[in-house]
Amino acid sequence: MAQRRRAGVRRIALTVERDAARLAARLTDSAGTPGTGRGGLQLRADGAILSVMNRTPIAPLLDALAFAAHKHRNQRRKDVEASPYINHPIALARVLAVEAGVRDEKTLIAAILHDTVEDTETTPEELRRRFGRAIAGVVAEVTDDTTLKKHHRKALQVEHAPFLSRRAKAVKLADKICNLRDVAASAPRGWPLRRQRAYFDWAKRVVDGLRGVHPRLDVLFDDAYARRP
Repeated sequence: MAQRRRAGVRRIALTVERDAARLAARLTDSAGTPGTGRGGLQLRADGAILSVMNRTPIAPLLDALAFAAHKHRNQRRKDVEASPYINHPIALARVLAVEAGVRDEKTLIAAILHDTVEDTETTPEELRRRFGRAIAGVVAEVTDDTTLKKHHRKALQVEHAPFLSRRAKAVKLADKICNLRDVAASAPRGWPLRRQRAYFDWAKRVVDGLRGVHPRLDVLFDDAYARRP
C-alpha cells in the first residue's frame, strides 16, 4: 500500500512538473517575452484566475511550479489523506493571487518555492541562480534553521515576524492561512485536540507580528482562525 501511494505521488508530481514546463514554453510570445500574451497562448479560466493572469507574467510562475513539483515529488502532507506536498505551495499562491489579489510576481514565485530549501535538498544558491536574488532572499526569510530544536524554531518565528520584508510577511501569512485551513479540515494523523488548538494559538502569535502588510490577508487569517477546534 505504502509503495503504491509513493508511486502515485511521484506520478502526480511528474505530471504537474511536465505540464507546467510545457505551458511555460508555450506562453513565450513570438518576441521571446514570457507571459505577455502577444502571439502566445490565450488561456481560458474562471474570471478570478484570468484576471490574475492578465496582470502577472505566467511563464515565470509555471517555471517555479515545475521546479517545486520536482523538488517535492516524493513528499506528502501530514493530513489523514497524505495529500501530495505540491498541493501546499499551490494553495499559498492561490490564496495570495486569487483571494487576496496580490499581483507581485516575486511574492507569488517565493510562495511556490517557500519550502524548497527547508524541506528538500535545494540550496539557496540554486534558487539565486534560477530565480534571482530577490526571490531567493524572500525564501530565505521564511525558512527555518532546521539545525535548531523545534520549540526554538517556533519561538524564533514569533520573534522575527515583525522584522520580515513585506514580501516575506505576505508569504508567511498565506502559509499560516493554509496550514490552519488544513488542520481544521483534516488534522495530521495522531494530533489530539490539544495539539491542534496549540498550533492555532502559536500561528496567531506569529501572525500578530505580520499584520498590516495586506488587510485582506489579515481577514483571511482571522476567518481561518475562527475555525479553531
